Amino acid sequence: MIEQNNTIHHQPNGYPSAVSGFTLIELMISLVLGLLISAAVIQVYLINTRTITVQQSASEVQDSAIFAMQSLEEHIRITNLGNPITSISDKTNHGGVVLTKNNLGSSNATDAQYFTASTGSTDWTGLSNIDGVGSDQLTIQYKNITSNILYDCEGSKIDANSKDWVVERYFIRLSGSTAGELALACDAGRVKDNGVITSAFTGNGEIVVSAIEQFKVLLGTQTGVDELTYLPAKTYLELTDKPAITTVKIGVIVRSDTPLIADADKETFTLLGKEQTLKADSTRKKYYRRGYESTVLLRNARVMALTGVSASK
Repeated sequence: MIEQNNTIHHQPNGYPSAVSGFTLIELMISLVLGLLISAAVIQVYLINTRTITVQQSASEVQDSAIFAMQSLEEHIRITNLGNPITSISDKTNHGGVVLTKNNLGSSNATDAQYFTASTGSTDWTGLSNIDGVGSDQLTIQYKNITSNILYDCEGSKIDANSKDWVVERYFIRLSGSTAGELALACDAGRVKDNGVITSAFTGNGEIVVSAIEQFKVLLGTQTGVDELTYLPAKTYLELTDKPAITTVKIGVIVRSDTPLIADADKETFTLLGKEQTLKADSTRKKYYRRGYESTVLLRNARVMALTGVSASK
């Protein structure tokens, strides 16, 4: 019988020659490669997170602009509904755009601060997050003379062929959720033919757009056969000969609810032909904002302009 000799040869230092491991250089290279891979993964994650945040913020702004602003446009469009007088001015009885007490009826005593107003108007200071430029206020009026049930801006029912006038006031107020955060709100009320208020429109109202920085309004006036001029309410009221109001142009700067991860978004906007700059407040800069404008034709305030042409002999 032959006996097998299983002998392990040892190195002079006493360790088996079959045992091997990583050198210090190999460990350092592995560590560097691992750090590079981790950094790349983190960078991809951050880019994706920023992209998702921007998309979500843009979606929030778009939803506010599309749904809320469309609702606002629909209400403005029926301004002066039910009024046999189609020429709207500051003296029109129950005129669709409420500028003075004359527009609400002979027995009305509403304070001027609740009427359509613009920056610089008497007794009016509009809240805004735009540097040096306050927001405007729009107060409209209409009567439901249709055979269908309508709803005011606060969701209250307006019966078909209702005898009361509906007054809606759109303005900026504090949202109440976060310090300094503004919202576009609407307060609706009811007024009788003689101007007696049956439901006030002088409260906080319901929020229409939850996060907004600016709300501006221009009144479109018929100044000629084919001429239309847009004026702030203050400028219009200062005119000696006031033309009829036929359109309303509104502009808003809407803000997202979700803050951005990246640096601050744009801070300068052009709204209704004027440049607007966000207030210098670092707590509000990292949000997605966009400006939107809309021109609404008042269906019940059309002015007919007739021109004569001499007959040829």
